[in-house]
Amino acid sequence: MSPLLTLLVYVLAGLGGGLLALRTGIPAAPLAGALLGAALVSMSGRLEVAQWPSGSRTMLEIAIGTVIGTSLTSTALAELRELWRPAVLITVTLVMTGLVVGLWCSRLLGVDPVVALLGAAPGGISGMSLVGAEFGVGAAVAALHAVRLITVLLVLPLMVRLVLGNGGGSPPG
Repeated sequence: MSPLLTLLVYVLAGLGGGLLALRTGIPAAPLAGALLGAALVSMSGRLEVAQWPSGSRTMLEIAIGTVIGTSLTSTALAELRELWRPAVLITVTLVMTGLVVGLWCSRLLGVDPVVALLGAAPGGISGMSLVGAEFGVGAAVAALHAVRLITVLLVLPLMVRLVLGNGGGSPPG
């Protein structure tokens, strides 16, 4: 099969997975579904690895950065003025925890240290997968983040309701 046709099959698998995932109603469903759709085709071993045309991967990275950047509004900046202390505490705690968990996975479970550290990092699936791709481990990092993301999206809303009650807001007591 030609590289262009192979790439088209991957794109269609990602599109189909993303559209199917939209029906679930979970946040980031299109991203997770597209990842899963393309990954299933890739893991089947029936096709060669997708060869992206020169510059297209860079354009996709720019598009993802633009999508993320447009969510950083003046309202978000105003909220950050009040939330900067929790933002620093949460960021430092998650980065340190990610480092500890990543090193632990590497040493105790024999996972490649780069995969373990990037897979345990507190970033989003798209960003961390792109960082992983720079190190040649993008697929493995994406797999770890996909498991984390799907688990968090399914479990965390239930946990918030259990801890805070159905109304959300401040914790009881």
